[in-house]
Amino acid sequence: MREHLVRLRTRRTGGRLVALLTGALLLATAQPTTAATQPAPAAAHHPASLAPSWTGTWATTPTQTPASDTTAFEDQTLRQTVHVSIGGDRLRIRLSNEFGDRPLVIGEARVARPATGGPASRIDPRTDRPLTFGGRASVTIPAGAPLLSDPVALRVPAGSDLVVSIHLPERTAGSTLHAFALRQNYVAAGNVTGHTDIEVTTTNDRWYFLTGVSVTTGPAQGASAVVTLGDSITDGANTEPGADHRWPDFLARRLRTAYGPDARGVLNEGISGNRLLHDPNPPAGSDAENFAAYFGQSALRRFDRDVAAQPGAGHLVVLLGVNDLGHPGTVAPESERVSAADLIDAHRQLIARAHERGLKAYGGTILPFKGDTLGFYSPGNEAARTTFNRWLRTSGEYDGVIDFDKALRDPSDPQRLLARYDSGDHLHPNDAGAEAMAKAVPLNFLR
Repeated sequence: MREHLVRLRTRRTGGRLVALLTGALLLATAQPTTAATQPAPAAAHHPASLAPSWTGTWATTPTQTPASDTTAFEDQTLRQTVHVSIGGDRLRIRLSNEFGDRPLVIGEARVARPATGGPASRIDPRTDRPLTFGGRASVTIPAGAPLLSDPVALRVPAGSDLVVSIHLPERTAGSTLHAFALRQNYVAAGNVTGHTDIEVTTTNDRWYFLTGVSVTTGPAQGASAVVTLGDSITDGANTEPGADHRWPDFLARRLRTAYGPDARGVLNEGISGNRLLHDPNPPAGSDAENFAAYFGQSALRRFDRDVAAQPGAGHLVVLLGVNDLGHPGTVAPESERVSAADLIDAHRQLIARAHERGLKAYGGTILPFKGDTLGFYSPGNEAARTTFNRWLRTSGEYDGVIDFDKALRDPSDPQRLLARYDSGDHLHPNDAGAEAMAKAVPLNFLR
């Protein structure tokens, strides 16, 4: 039997009462200690600082849908594929009903690795695992809320694909999604979450209700995650679908080579059309009403969810501002036009909030876009871009600068993308441009 005697001693120092806790442990034993009553070996106790921790290996940002998008599911299975950055021995999945206006019923959900042969929708049955939520196979997610699964024992290799199958038994609007997945995903009738092969009824290039995967490999790994906060250039627009050629994908490969396969997760929190300062606001009666909702909440509004709350986040890379310059007068009201000073003030907020969370923050210069096919370019927007980039390079307010502009601009016309990096719209880099962007990131920033 153990008795703990604790004495509290106090003293006054500089007018403050300081409590000093001292203790003595008295052990009283009524009989000799046996093997059954021996304290557990020290190795069986894990201090909190050494406990396995979760690190994000894949993420995407949820958005809502415009009124014109009436996609719905009923007694159907969604089979969706993601590409992880680092590996782990256990995983957990984050689902989201954050833009739903009613509870989301998950009949069953499972996770597996894809099969090496056959249709792309096929899974490897040896890796198939059920997902549970508080021990339950079926769960209801309240409107406006996310939900984490229980941990699942499944080895996930770094740089591999993972398949998540979700059965939706009730009629469910596709209200929470990431609209530009650059991945082909599948829909099948009924609950076929555990089937190796499914009979695909429709395909799409979206992620519905799925926003994150985190892994853990034990206390010795020291893993952390890099969050890339951006717009369509970070989201991978105009890169090859299914190839995982977004610039954060190329960065993840560099980090695996430099620091090992399980050291630095890369979480892509880019949204096509996203802005720093404004939520989507399409002019009434414009075609933009049919798609602007996919642009997502402003970076200032979504920071806490998409950056600060990411498991294991240690670093932040920000590439935002081109849509703040280009959207007013095209897919947003002219009244939302911003100046270089507005962009700088917004970035200062991101820096302050990242530092408040203990994150290292790195800013990316805005790429050139002269001659773009979206109507973004004007002498005024170019002047604002130049002023913002000059501040970023010289102010020292970020922990470091990633000069994407310098890496991809045409030396003979610095207001344009270099032709070999141009996807064709003179705004978005192609696959080679995305790789060049990843190479522009100094890896010592993320050491």
